[in-house]
Amino acid sequence: MGRVVVDVMPKPEILDPQGKAVAGALPRLGFDQFLSVRQGKRFELEVEGDVTPEVLDAAQRAAETVLSNPVIEDVVRVADIEADAAATVESEGLA
Repeated sequence: MGRVVVDVMPKPEILDPQGKAVAGALPRLGFDQFLSVRQGKRFELEVEGDVTPEVLDAAQRAAETVLSNPVIEDVVRVADIEADAAATVESEGLA
């Protein structure tokens, strides 16, 4: 079984009250290195078999039409979770 991850974020011009609340709380909790926070959504889509380019294309279309509200949100990533994790491990020198 394969899994596809879809990340959706509010468009930059859209107010993000949840992100603003988190940004206000972080310094009070000792995390003063962050200037701002934007909160988004993550979807994990499980498929039978491998994640193919066709599956990623279908996930992209689903993300743009069903998983996000295109008026106020941008789809920022559609990726094979396994390939994404392997690339991260490799780029950090952990492979």
